Amino acid sequence: MAAALLRQQQQRRSDHPSLGPDGSVDVLTGGTARERRDRFIKSSSAASRNAKLASVAGRAGSNYAVNRAKKVFASAERREELDVEFELKTAEQVAETLGQMKGALMKLGQMASYLDQGLPEHVRGALAELQQDAPPMSPELAAGMVEAELGQRPEVLFAEWDPVPIASASIGQVHRAITQEGTAVAVKVQYPGVADAMESDLSNVHLLFAGMGQLFPGFDHKPFVEEVKERLIEELDYHNEARNQTLFADFYDGHPTIHIPRVVEQYSTGRVLCTELAEGVHWNDLAGWTEDERNLAAETLYRFVFGSLYQLSAFNGDPHPGNYLFRPGGQITFLDFGLVKHFTAHELSHFEAMIRPMVLDPDPAKFREAIERIGLLNPGEPFTDDEVTAYFGHFYEFMIEDAPFTMTPEYASETVRRYFDQRGPYGEIMKTANLPPSFVIIQRINLGLYALFGELHATLNFRRLAEETWPWVSAAPSTPMGERVAAWARARGHQPS
Repeated sequence: MAAALLRQQQQRRSDHPSLGPDGSVDVLTGGTARERRDRFIKSSSAASRNAKLASVAGRAGSNYAVNRAKKVFASAERREELDVEFELKTAEQVAETLGQMKGALMKLGQMASYLDQGLPEHVRGALAELQQDAPPMSPELAAGMVEAELGQRPEVLFAEWDPVPIASASIGQVHRAITQEGTAVAVKVQYPGVADAMESDLSNVHLLFAGMGQLFPGFDHKPFVEEVKERLIEELDYHNEARNQTLFADFYDGHPTIHIPRVVEQYSTGRVLCTELAEGVHWNDLAGWTEDERNLAAETLYRFVFGSLYQLSAFNGDPHPGNYLFRPGGQITFLDFGLVKHFTAHELSHFEAMIRPMVLDPDPAKFREAIERIGLLNPGEPFTDDEVTAYFGHFYEFMIEDAPFTMTPEYASETVRRYFDQRGPYGEIMKTANLPPSFVIIQRINLGLYALFGELHATLNFRRLAEETWPWVSAAPSTPMGERVAAWARARGHQPS
């Protein structure tokens, strides 16, 4: 069935033009595939940082938004024509768009794309500029990258290849294919020149955060920026992503609700990543499911995030709704393992040091001592222990009581405001708070995962779920899913998650 579907898609695109007539794609012809790729990347790098091209890129992004609106009312044939019109066909086009819309800045925008409810209006406007969708590479450019990396054009390398991407993001785009062995796969192809665009963006990213020192005197932006840069640079290495994905896939093999697609190594390189093709519906579809199904999905998300943190010492730091595929019964396929933070035992011990005096055995003085030792708050700040606990206690509120708690959009918004809104009652504490490097990516739980739970209005006994996943408690299963997970864990020799 997969092969038939792919052939139908290819037939519809059989006369899909891939290159313009202006001759500006000569970087793709002559020499070996790798030489053509290198010339292409060099051309992209030089053009992407050209100030004159930035305005062109802005127009390209704006025009693409108009194009998407037109497609709503267009026939199938006209939609194809519009797609062709706005594809990125040349190195120069890709470079223009990389410089304006893709690369590190777009990634930072995506990282905050689901936080807007709790952010000030001017911040929301700035993030909107970073979240624009961009046109995909033309089929010829994507094929050229595959050939340069794997030595053959994708139409030859694979038994079936869909030249039309199924997803286009900040660093690469994804194509469907079928391997010579008959496996349906998703092939992520990195944009040529994106590494140079990222490097240029990240060389200046400190400027985005340096000004925060005036607003938040306790915030040391330098280690924060270095952590962000290190994690984003790792995303460019698809070998690294493959290792991360394999780590998670091995651990969760056979799990009753968590599925990680396997990497297909013989079709993967540092710039091309091939994985098993997964099935499921997207986030917007999940929102229309029953309350019970939404709660099951939220339970799996919780078990995945915290089970991975405490058992794998790893956190998949991109809880973006586009990285999940949902099936009934709480089954979720997790995609995109480029942004993974690996924790040391010492770093993990920080979480227990905070959770015990905040949740399990409340003690404001011990909690304050813990966060000062960790570096979240400077010692000697003029706040009482109760004031400090009241500020930080919000992040634990949903698990304080042994009872169902409904996560709402308002709760998620308040979580964001605790970081950014100085006008609130805790503004003075916020100004003096800091974020150590090991906490930079983990805050995606507070800022990302809880926002998703809020959208679902997830109602769960988070206290009991937490006690199942905390290794210093290891409580018995509290839900039917937990019973199934425990049986799987026993068979695998794991602690339940």
